[in-house]
Order: sequence, then structure tokens, then C-alpha cells
Amino acid sequence: QVQVVESGGGAVESGESLTLSCVAFGNIVGVNFMGWYRQIEGNHRELVASITSDGHFLITDSVKGRFAISRDNTKNTMVLQMNALKPEDTAMYFCNAQIEVPNYGERSYWGQGTQVTVLS
Repeated sequence: QVQVVESGGGAVESGESLTLSCVAFGNIVGVNFMGWYRQIEGNHRELVASITSDGHFLITDSVKGRFAISRDNTKNTMVLQMNALKPEDTAMYFCNAQIEVPNYGERSYWGQGTQVTVLS
């Protein structure tokens, strides 16, 4: 069984920072794409940042220059460093990982989400 778990959300003042972490664990052959998505209630889930196993990353324009993404392939972890947070960054943040599992190939796994609230 494979699980993806996020941590690090919370409530902060505008301009402050938060660090989100994601870990994938279980019967894993390899972890390929990993990404952070966010969703405001009633809206679609949008990609915030992503990173491949060889380190190629993408940051969406609305957070470019404020957020940074990194991962540790040896631990199957990913971190989203969020600086200079704004009220519009308030959302539920989800980790997604494309994971190779034995005898099945690659599957997509989602975490349960972690709430980020930025107070104005």
C-alpha cells in the first residue's frame, strides 16, 4: 500500500512564511513527477509547483519569486517553501505524486491536503 501525506499548513499573517512537506511511503519502486496543487472551496484544483525526479521544476506565475520547490529522491519527500504569503494564497494545498508500484506500473496518488490560511 502506498500513501502520500502532507504537513506544515497553518494560519499566518500576510508577508510571513510557511513550509509544506510531502512524503510518499509504502511499497514504492520509484517516484516520478511530484506536484503541489491548491484548491479554494468551490473552485478547481490548480497546479502551484511541480518537480520531476531529475530536478526539473515548474512554478506557476502567481507565486513565482515567492515559492520554491525541492525534493529528496532518497526519502521520497518534497518541500514547498512559501515566502511573502498573501491572503490570496489561502487554500487547501494537496500533494500529488506519480509513483511506480510493483506489478502495476505508474499510478497517481493524492494526499489528504493541508490548509493554508493567510490573514490580511
